[in-house]
Amino acid sequence: MRDYFLESERVAFSCWEQTDDDLVFLLWGDEAVTRYTSKTGKFTESEILARLNLEIENEKKFRFQYWPIFEKESGEFIGCCGLRPCNAGARVYELGFHLRSKFWGKGIALEAARRVIQYAFDSLNADDIFAGHHPDNIGSKKVLVKLGFVYVGDEYYEPTGCYHCTYTLSRFFWR
Repeated sequence: MRDYFLESERVAFSCWEQTDDDLVFLLWGDEAVTRYTSKTGKFTESEILARLNLEIENEKKFRFQYWPIFEKESGEFIGCCGLRPCNAGARVYELGFHLRSKFWGKGIALEAARRVIQYAFDSLNADDIFAGHHPDNIGSKKVLVKLGFVYVGDEYYEPTGCYHCTYTLSRFFWR
């Protein structure tokens, strides 16, 4: 049984562990999940394992990561939702979420992201939260708008080789 450190109504948050190979391949090995996050739309085995290691390192260094999330009722792995560093020296973090496709369209990304935002402002003292999405990822856009993020422009994102729509949410507007 996993330990959870954060919960919402339907979602429980844990931390990535070195033994989570099966989960990372289930998530980042699925081209439906990764099609908007790399130039090729898919990740190699070494890229997936490197991502797991990066998330573990982020937790050690910053006290946050794109945490693995689970359905509270069944314990089933949903995907991940969390933060990563955005602006060194400032309390600005980047929000992200990747869900297994069977959980799309159920409001889970919105629910999990709300909980992460609350955690960022209340526990990490964030001033602002940044987010972005591939221009073709309409689902992510809808979630960010519902959360109250404000569009600020397009920014080149090297991993995909295209410009992503970018947004910000300040502590002032969250309350």
